[in-house]
Amino acid sequence: MTNKERRDREMVYISDDSVMEEQKVSRRILHQLNTCAPDDFDKISGLIKELFGKSDGAFVNPPFYCDYGSHIEVGKGFFANYNCTILDVAKVTIGDNCQFAPNVSIYTAGHPVHPETRNTMYEYGISVTIGNNVWVGGNTVILPGVHIGDNVVIGAGSVVTRDIPANTIAAGNPCRVLREITEADRRTYYRGRQIDDEAWEHIQSMTKK
Repeated sequence: MTNKERRDREMVYISDDSVMEEQKVSRRILHQLNTCAPDDFDKISGLIKELFGKSDGAFVNPPFYCDYGSHIEVGKGFFANYNCTILDVAKVTIGDNCQFAPNVSIYTAGHPVHPETRNTMYEYGISVTIGNNVWVGGNTVILPGVHIGDNVVIGAGSVVTRDIPANTIAAGNPCRVLREITEADRRTYYRGRQIDDEAWEHIQSMTKK
């Protein structure tokens, strides 16, 4: 079995020449992305589409870092703010209308715990899945194997080590569920502050089905 086959089956593998050749492709695109004019939104969008291979309205504020890009699948309306890092050794699946604040990191990659095993250069990747309508706060780290449900809010500075169920607010290190998101949250925005009538009327017109 080749190292690429081992990697894609979430087995331990070594980053040999064939693996690094794949990464060279993404690194060339990332170099263009991270050095292009910051106000050239069309070029940024085009490079993101080239990197991911499939996207519908995705936008990433450079700088952005990943291993392959082709292992990242995003839904419609994806947005990641500055300095996002996705180590996509394994598949990273992100749903529709997800937003990442600055400095969000997703790590599918890992190494054996025992030093002698780790020093053999074997490593692994375990997939990460994020549902629809998820907002991830700044400086959050999401670790290998995590599944985050739909409509979740992850508080800033969290380290997500385990699955987070849908329709919840979670935060902390390690990240844990604080409470459910309820109907009472619909017209609030920050610590119970109410959305004003003008904005609320506009919001209602946008969300009517």
